[in-house]
Amino acid sequence: MKGKGHGYFRKELLGRGIVTVFGISIMILTLLMTIFLIGKGIVTFTQYKYSVWEFFTGSTWNPPISATGPKGHVGSLVFIVGSISVSLFAVLLATPFALACAIFMAEISPRLGQRFLQPAIEIFVGIPSVVYGWVGYTLLCPVIAKVFRIPTGGEGLLAAGIVLALMIFPTVTTVSTDAIRSLPQEHKEASYALGSTRWQMIRKVRLPAASSGIFTGVVLGIARAFGEALAVSMVIGMDMNFPKSLLSRTMTLTNVIATSMGTASENSAWTASLWSMALLLFAISFVFIVIIRLIGRKKG
Repeated sequence: MKGKGHGYFRKELLGRGIVTVFGISIMILTLLMTIFLIGKGIVTFTQYKYSVWEFFTGSTWNPPISATGPKGHVGSLVFIVGSISVSLFAVLLATPFALACAIFMAEISPRLGQRFLQPAIEIFVGIPSVVYGWVGYTLLCPVIAKVFRIPTGGEGLLAAGIVLALMIFPTVTTVSTDAIRSLPQEHKEASYALGSTRWQMIRKVRLPAASSGIFTGVVLGIARAFGEALAVSMVIGMDMNFPKSLLSRTMTLTNVIATSMGTASENSAWTASLWSMALLLFAISFVFIVIIRLIGRKKG
């Protein structure tokens, strides 16, 4: 028995050591990635002497592709506004449908939702983003062009927002469903005991109690929308203009990084400014993580 207990202790110690090593490795990798992005991202301002103010507020984007070209401008406000516009529109479009599906699966018909609707939603998660973009380009954009009579095609903010809404819909739905299902059943029983109808119970008891989890799903959806590049590039039009309406063509931060990184030379202001945009996206992702942590702490 003594040798057997000693063997269990060694296995537990070994397992704890492996988990600790992997955890520390992830922390070190994240720290190194952060340092790398900061080092690459600040070159625009330290080596090439562009101002941070111009980078965030300028609307002219023509940095030199090569190291010997003229200085040009690195204003990325068009891309920032484009990213915010398409992401917020996608979330506003997806959230009502996602919340309705979450309520149906968790409260209205849990058995039907778990058997049929949830597997269907999980299929959306596994579809590659290029498929979303191709379907949007070949089916959605022609419909938009026909409905709104756009001779140049239906690419623009509307098409990109709809495609992104489909892509983030499973995330918001799944997180919201889990948040509602995790609530104590005593809330529901007490609400019924007080004479509430099912809809009154859902609207006044269950949804407010699950609001932190639902908001977490919405924030995750925004983060997913901000980071998408390929599908958005195929349907947004790729014009360097501020979006004036839902039919406007524009660009996002991920678009310009994905389309320009392979054309600029390694040691140039163009490449440095692209790294600055990547650092900005990393900072935005960090902000979303902080928001989610704050929501979780408030919930706890």
